[in-house]
Amino acid sequence: MKKIIYSLALFVTVLSCDSQAPTQFSEAALNDTLLSVEGSSIPFKNILNKHKGKTIIIDIWASWCSDCIKGMPKVKALQEQFPDAAYVFLSLDRGEDAWKRGIKKYNVIGDHYYLPNAKDCDLANFVNISWIPRYMVVNKAGEIVVFNVIEANDDKLIKAIKN
Repeated sequence: MKKIIYSLALFVTVLSCDSQAPTQFSEAALNDTLLSVEGSSIPFKNILNKHKGKTIIIDIWASWCSDCIKGMPKVKALQEQFPDAAYVFLSLDRGEDAWKRGIKKYNVIGDHYYLPNAKDCDLANFVNISWIPRYMVVNKAGEIVVFNVIEANDDKLIKAIKN
């Protein structure tokens, strides 16, 4: 009986942890300002609004991150498999020049934005970045359906894109 109660408690704990992932971005995160490749400041909410009605795959990365670079072929495979989705890349590079060189060097196709304050900003605080690459999926209704995966071929990510 104790094993059953323990198993049930563990199951409920796992479920409750999973359900705590937010489904909407906070106002502070939405109002955080990023830089476009052209150098203009743009609130994060405008980036999301640009792709309203589409599935959005967000890739938080940096050109100095070896795991990010190793994951790029998986991202390119996603882009081939799901060409109608919007791909938004948020860079934590150490400078704008490094970010732009990385986009070109690794032929990263999609919408690119730079977090000028890296992990010290409202968007990064909301996302609570502990590892990159970091992938998120926002569905066509604008809800965050995948909050935290670190592999572009993660089953949760693929399933969310298909839905």
